[in-house]
Amino acid sequence: MANSLQDQLLKAGLVDAKQAKKAKAGKAPPKRGKKKGKSTQPLSESAKAAKQAQAAKAAHDRELEARRKAKTQHKAVAAQVKQMVDQHRVDRDGADIDYHFTDANKVRKLAVTAKIQAALANGRMDIVRSGDRYEVVSADTADKIRQRDPAAVMPRNADAPADADDPYADYQVPDDLMW
Repeated sequence: MANSLQDQLLKAGLVDAKQAKKAKAGKAPPKRGKKKGKSTQPLSESAKAAKQAQAAKAAHDRELEARRKAKTQHKAVAAQVKQMVDQHRVDRDGADIDYHFTDANKVRKLAVTAKIQAALANGRMDIVRSGDRYEVVSADTADKIRQRDPAAVMPRNADAPADADDPYADYQVPDDLMW
């Protein structure tokens, strides 16, 4: 029973060797069509349009993916900044002095103690924006935050750009001036 049907028919004498060989050759799988590759025929208009649409969709998908990655990265940086501010903020209990600073061309004020005011004036501490609130942190922590998000740290007094047309440029304003 291990013999194939063809072998059994040969042994029984119902088929001769020539017919068996011919039948075996007919069983070969049909030759496949053209090999894949560039065709010599020009693409039809619909095929060209489909190819262009596919390329446009791929470009759009890449753009959406880049936006999604940027948004995720921005959220991660914001979370890092918030965590750093929460861990390293200076306690301002008993603050009785209003310290004025600029943020986005607006003058803001923050209640601080005399010790914090002196440290801010000397550049040992900086003001950092975390969400919608402002906190005071050490200069080292502010530098680490500045590496992640430069817009979160308020410019220091020495970092403020000087206006070339300022008529009062020759007159220095003391840092401890009360407004």
